[in-house]
Amino acid sequence: MSTKQQTTSSGSDVVDQSYATLDERKRKRMISNRESARRSRMKKQQHLDGLIAQTSQLQEENKKLEQMIDGVYQLYLNFASENSVLRAQVTELTDRLQSLNSVLQIASEVSGMAFDIPLIPDSLLEPWQLPCPIQPIPVSADMFQY
Repeated sequence: MSTKQQTTSSGSDVVDQSYATLDERKRKRMISNRESARRSRMKKQQHLDGLIAQTSQLQEENKKLEQMIDGVYQLYLNFASENSVLRAQVTELTDRLQSLNSVLQIASEVSGMAFDIPLIPDSLLEPWQLPCPIQPIPVSADMFQY
């Protein structure tokens, strides 16, 4: 072989080897990109699964809160109803007391005897007027633990 042929043959090997190295780098980059894409898809799926779990938990919590609100509302309706009955009873009893006081007043005037007729307290005539000032009730979110 001549030196020229050897150089050409060596040059060709160098070119082939550089193409092989280039192809190897390209192949490694493709594998790396595929692996990176796979990790990215897995991470996205994990994030989605977490969001779905959180949504489910929040829906369950919302259902419990709705049940609590329904229970409290039912209690409110019961108390409001009972309060109406009590107010009606107070009104009726106050009217009776006033009638009895009137009868006593007439009997006192007719008989000439003095009867001690107590005055009806304002708290009976106006039950919505509390004997003490209204104090704010402190409320916190911890009151409704479930």
